[in-house]
Amino acid sequence: MRARREFRNRRDIEVAVLDALVDRHEDGMTVFELRAAVDSDIDTIEDALSALKSENLIVVEEDQQGVLIHPDDRVVPDPGENVEADESLLDRVRQRFGL
Repeated sequence: MRARREFRNRRDIEVAVLDALVDRHEDGMTVFELRAAVDSDIDTIEDALSALKSENLIVVEEDQQGVLIHPDDRVVPDPGENVEADESLLDRVRQRFGL
C-alpha cells in the first residue's frame, strides 16, 4: 500500500519510509524493520524520520518492548481508495526499475 498522493511530494527516502509504514500501519515498525524495508543506511532513515516527525506525519510510540513507528492516520489511504491509480508515469517507471 502507498501513502496518500498529497504526501508523496517529498524526498524519495521519506516517501519510501511512509510507504513502508503505511503497509504496516496497524502494527507499526521498528527502525530496524524500516531499515530492511527501505534498504537505505540508518543515518539516512533517521534523517527522514526526523523530517517526517517534525511535520507530524509519523507517530512514535514507546512501550516495554521498544519503540514502534506508525504513520499518522491522514497519511493512510481510506479502504477502497485507489492510490495506485494516482501515481504518475514517472512513479510507475521508478517502481518498475527499482529507482
